[in-house]
Amino acid sequence: MRRPALPALASLGLACWIGIACAGTRPSGVGRPGVGLADCPSTPNCVSSRATEAERGIDPLELAIPPDEAWPAIHEALSRTKRTRIVTEAEGYLYAECRSALFGFVDDLELELRPDGRTVDVRSASRLGRSDLGVNRARVERLRAALRSRGAVR
Repeated sequence: MRRPALPALASLGLACWIGIACAGTRPSGVGRPGVGLADCPSTPNCVSSRATEAERGIDPLELAIPPDEAWPAIHEALSRTKRTRIVTEAEGYLYAECRSALFGFVDDLELELRPDGRTVDVRSASRLGRSDLGVNRARVERLRAALRSRGAVR
């Protein structure tokens, strides 16, 4: 039986290390239903419909159908999104981890139904680094477009 070459093993080890290192640690304020969305970090790699700063602000999702119909559509849209794993789901709350294709950087995505039952607040933030090159904003807008095409949001 042939043994793998040392360079191949080293490359595999490096790839695993990069994947683990790029995941980062889940922030303590996310993934907690009933607590509200976490605040954006001080770095400019986050968007939130609850942000007060214009550069971090993004419109919430305005539901076009009742929440009990919209929530399954939201779940399905996220389930179909590549490299996205739903971690926590409770009534009116959803938390997912989204990985980048190249290095496996993990971003945290939270959605929470407002008490009015017509609006879903959203937050998407990178765990690591300073800039996200617009990835989090684009993620939320792709989700909005997918839900709009299903008639779930305006």
